[in-house]
Amino acid sequence: MISDLLAEGEDGHRMVTGGQRAYNLATMHESTAATFSAATDERFVLHSVTQSIADFGEDVRHGFTQSPKWLLARWLYDDLGSALFDAICHLPEYYVTRAEAEILSARAVEIATALGRDIRLIELGSGSARKTRILLDAITARQSQLEYVPVDIDAGMLEKTGRDLINEYNGLRVTAVRADFTRPAEALKGLLGGRDRNVVLFLGSTIGNLDPISAATLLRDIRGVLRRGDALFLGADLRKPAEILIPAYDDALRVTAAFNLNLLVRINRELGGHFALEHFAHCARWNETDSRIEMHLESRIAQTVHIDALDLDVTFAAGETIHTESSYKYDRATLEVLATQAGFAIEQVWTDAGGRFADVLMSVS
Repeated sequence: MISDLLAEGEDGHRMVTGGQRAYNLATMHESTAATFSAATDERFVLHSVTQSIADFGEDVRHGFTQSPKWLLARWLYDDLGSALFDAICHLPEYYVTRAEAEILSARAVEIATALGRDIRLIELGSGSARKTRILLDAITARQSQLEYVPVDIDAGMLEKTGRDLINEYNGLRVTAVRADFTRPAEALKGLLGGRDRNVVLFLGSTIGNLDPISAATLLRDIRGVLRRGDALFLGADLRKPAEILIPAYDDALRVTAAFNLNLLVRINRELGGHFALEHFAHCARWNETDSRIEMHLESRIAQTVHIDALDLDVTFAAGETIHTESSYKYDRATLEVLATQAGFAIEQVWTDAGGRFADVLMSVS
C-alpha cells in the first residue's frame, strides 16, 4: 500500500500514487517546476522542487460524485495511515516486503555486477532506504565513490536518511530531492549529467498502484531524463493465486481494514465528515480480468452522509462501495509490454524463491 506519495518504494507501499481506474499521470498535476537548494554541506545536498499540491477536499468531492465512487489511494497516508501501513509490512500475510528483501539479500552481488561500474544511483520514493542499503553495500564494494540521488516528498526523512548514509558509507555523496517522485523528469531535471551510468531504482510494488496507461506514462517520464546506456531497476509484484493475494490485503488481525477505514476518519477530522465507521466494511477483491487486487469500503446500509467543509451529501445504497485502491499484478509478458511501451528493454529478472515478486533490470533502448 508508502507516507503521502511517499515511500511505497521503500517498503512496498501499495497505494501511494493512486492508480484509480482511468487516473492518468499525464494529466494529474500542474506545477511550477522551480528547483532550489534547501540545505548543503560537503557530501550532502538537499534540493526542493516547487510543485502544486493536490487538494484533499476537491479529490473527495470528485470521487464521491462519480459512479462508482472512488478515492485516490494517496489519501490513505496521513500519520496514522502511514503507521498502520508500517504494521502491515510485518504481518505474516503481507509477503511483498519480505519477498523483495529476499531477492536483494540473496542476489546483491549479482545485481551490482549487472548494474555495472561508475554508476549514479537514483531512487524514486526512497523513504528510509532500508532495502537500498543492501544494494549500497554491494555497489560500494565495486566502486569507491558513488552519488546517490533519493527522491521523496518528505524533506525530514531525506535529511535524516541522507546524513545517516554519508556517515555509514565513506565514499558516498547524497544529492537528495524533495519532490513528487511520480514526476521524475521534473524532479531530476539538470541533475543527471556527467559520464556515470544513471540507474533508477523503483523498489517495492508502487508500479502496481497505477493502471497500465499510467504505469507506462510514468516509465516514459523516467525514460525522458535518461540516456542510452542508462537503466531502470523496477520492483513488481507477480500474479499468484487469489488465496494468497486476498489475505495480503485482508489480514486476520484486521490491520488492513483499519488502514482502509482510516480514510473515513481522515474525512471526518479534516473535512467535517459524518461517517460512522460501523456502517462501513473493508473488503478486498481479486479482479481476474484486470489482474488486480481492489480495496473497497462497502456501505453496510442505505445511508446519506454529510461532509460539512464541502457542503456535500453523499448517498450510498446498501452494498455500494468506495474503491480506494488497485494493486496490479504482473507476469513476464505484461512486464515486457510495459518496458516496450516506455522505451526500455528487459535485461534481467530476479525473483524470490517462491516466485512471488520480481526485480527487473531494464536498459534504455
